[in-house]
Amino acid sequence: MPRVTVTVDGVAYEEEVEPRLLLVHFLRDRLGRTGTPVGCDTGNCGSCTVMLDGRSAKSCSVLAVQADGSDVVTVEGLASGGELHPMQRAFHEEHALQCGYCTPGMIMAAIDLLRDDPDPSEEAVRQGLKGNLCRCTGYCTIVRAVRRGARAMSGEPPGEPPGETAGETAGEAAGEPVGEEVAAP
Repeated sequence: MPRVTVTVDGVAYEEEVEPRLLLVHFLRDRLGRTGTPVGCDTGNCGSCTVMLDGRSAKSCSVLAVQADGSDVVTVEGLASGGELHPMQRAFHEEHALQCGYCTPGMIMAAIDLLRDDPDPSEEAVRQGLKGNLCRCTGYCTIVRAVRRGARAMSGEPPGEPPGETAGETAGEAAGEPVGEEVAAP
């Protein structure tokens, strides 16, 4: 069996793995990182998103052997010193979850989005999270959480962005229909 060396949440591991073992199953079953859920196992839902060498990746679409030599960060690896990562805190403060199944993947994808666009518009957030599905929330609170997290990560105060008030996004405040947009972020 092939051996892989991978760093997960700052800890180095060297393990023998089956060649067809998916990274998500390696993380969950071998390393106990159960915060990364198994969703669809087809790369469609994004629940299993992790950071792989600094970029978001759907861990059900990556073999563990492909991650050899890589640095992986899971949702459990975001908190530091007992403090939630600013994006985790923003999701909590904005109540950006219902069942919570998609939340780890949404958080990881949001952090990756902010690497390329540290101050995303509502539309940019929706586009950036397109590969992550939520079947419960309608995305409005998720969009607000990502924008709040972006402000917190940039050092801005956590208040509402200009033109938004608690409970509504800029589109809602402008009277734009929201119900038609819930099918995809």
